[in-house]
Amino acid sequence: WSGGFAGMKGVKVITDKTADLMKSIKSLTTNQLLVGIPSDKAKRKDGDDAIDNAGLGFIHEYGSPLQNIPARPSLIPGVKKVSDQCADIIAKGAADAILGGSAALDKAFTKAGLIAQASVRATLTAGEGFEPLAQSTLDARERIGAKGTKPLIRTGQIRNSFTFVVRRRG
Repeated sequence: WSGGFAGMKGVKVITDKTADLMKSIKSLTTNQLLVGIPSDKAKRKDGDDAIDNAGLGFIHEYGSPLQNIPARPSLIPGVKKVSDQCADIIAKGAADAILGGSAALDKAFTKAGLIAQASVRATLTAGEGFEPLAQSTLDARERIGAKGTKPLIRTGQIRNSFTFVVRRRG
């Protein structure tokens, strides 16, 4: 260690990891894991610029009574399913970072993000608890040759746009 031990006889500093420790602590307190549809993943591939995937994700998460669209949440339930697991991974990464450098914490954030992303996508795909599609929606799908009957799965664009980022707070 540097500083307090400098004047002590018989103490020899072999490796000073103070900088790594401080970097790990700063990373843990300033970084946050965000799961959702970031703006760079929001553009629709079908060229429809009227609304992007983030807007559609919001509408489907909360519903739109004015448009007769029921809520079919996948983001919040998907993250809740794995929140304890992700918190444990980040806590272990923080402990490992104190012992071995800040890279362990970066890896933990990435691992937790991938788990949360997969859970949200799986929740959307499963569609458990989703209100079935209206007959008018099924008829519209049939007119364009789409055969699926699961809500939110016609093209997979919304599901595939869910991802994660690790960002600095503020």
